[in-house]
Amino acid sequence: MGQRLFLTLLLALPFLGWLLPADYFDDANITLCPSKLFFDWECLGCGITRAVMHFHNFDFGGAIYYNALVVGVYPFLLWLWSRMVRKAWQKVRAQREVL
Repeated sequence: MGQRLFLTLLLALPFLGWLLPADYFDDANITLCPSKLFFDWECLGCGITRAVMHFHNFDFGGAIYYNALVVGVYPFLLWLWSRMVRKAWQKVRAQREVL
């Protein structure tokens, strides 16, 4: 049952991203980046969450504005997500065959 739930959550994740507005994470009052918090210095990853959210909602200009590395990070995240879905699906099928 745990693998089915995990697979369901994995499959629902992209749809949740589309349901949320592209500017959902754009609130600049919250800073979680340690380099920004402790040293007041932006690292290469600063803005990547906002960039991925804009990219996922097809706002490519906004995505590049927040972090240009999104052009490499987003395809990697898609690959990682599809790999996780495939492995979870294989485990669900294997459990079904045992029963």
